[in-house]
Amino acid sequence: MNRSKPLLGLLIACLLFTLRVQAETPAGAAPAVPEAPAAGPAKPPYLLKEGDVLDVSVWQEDNLRKELRVLPDGSITFPLVGRVEVAGLTSGDVEKKVAEKLKSYLADPVVNVVIGGINGNRVYVIGNVVKPGPVILDVPMSVLQVLSLAGGLGRFADENAIKVLRETAEGTQTLPVRYSDLIKAKDLSTNVPLRAGDTLLVP
Repeated sequence: MNRSKPLLGLLIACLLFTLRVQAETPAGAAPAVPEAPAAGPAKPPYLLKEGDVLDVSVWQEDNLRKELRVLPDGSITFPLVGRVEVAGLTSGDVEKKVAEKLKSYLADPVVNVVIGGINGNRVYVIGNVVKPGPVILDVPMSVLQVLSLAGGLGRFADENAIKVLRETAEGTQTLPVRYSDLIKAKDLSTNVPLRAGDTLLVP
């Protein structure tokens, strides 16, 4: 009997607390709903590069559907419209550009452009790694991530002489990589995000 008294007292306290909360809530008021977390910044759209594969089609025009690869000069060639420069544009930009050129032949053409392959979005790993060669950036990657895809450093690699070579409008930019700091998580400042066309040089 004595053991039931604390439990009974706890139940009565919980009931009184619930009644008090209900009394303080205005009639008809909806229960508070926690705010959804703010969405992160929108990622920029993908810009087409040389070597990318596009599936270009025109609605209700079966003869106007082609799988095309962006040429080294940054262009594609499509029936009726001929050469179209697409490098540096989004797929939506290309849709508008092709549709505008088709207006000389079709009334209100609806163009659809689907990116079938991002072969042009690649970096090159050269030197003393297990698997040198191109690496496609199908997701954003840093120096360490690309090195892991290349199988890691070779046995005799000079880990503190690694460089990223990047072509810019001002010329070739050299970014040093301090691998020994990165692997120890001592200083991650040189674990830079890589861009399409970068060369990762491992002497």
